[in-house]
Amino acid sequence: MTDIDVQRKDDRYEIWVDGKIAGLAAYVDRDGQRIFTHTEISRSHRGEGLSTVLIERALADAVAAGKRIVPVCPAVLAYLGKHDGFADVTDPVTDETLDWLETKFEKR
Repeated sequence: MTDIDVQRKDDRYEIWVDGKIAGLAAYVDRDGQRIFTHTEISRSHRGEGLSTVLIERALADAVAAGKRIVPVCPAVLAYLGKHDGFADVTDPVTDETLDWLETKFEKR
């Protein structure tokens, strides 16, 4: 039996399979929004449906925390295109948001 766990740590959600990290979904919080910027699953776990599990749980946690979702990450955007359960808490990606992200990451 496979043990799958999703944990929020600092600026990302991690998905763990049988006690080993298998992927992550990175985000940045801003003004009541959780902006998802990047999702990846390790090569050894691709094709197992883990990105769907990771994204679904990350989005549910963001909503439970009172955040609105902004899907900059293509994987999160694709998930939202197939699952309309988060439509009422999703904000569009704007040029202003992208400019803010660019400035934020330049400062690192």
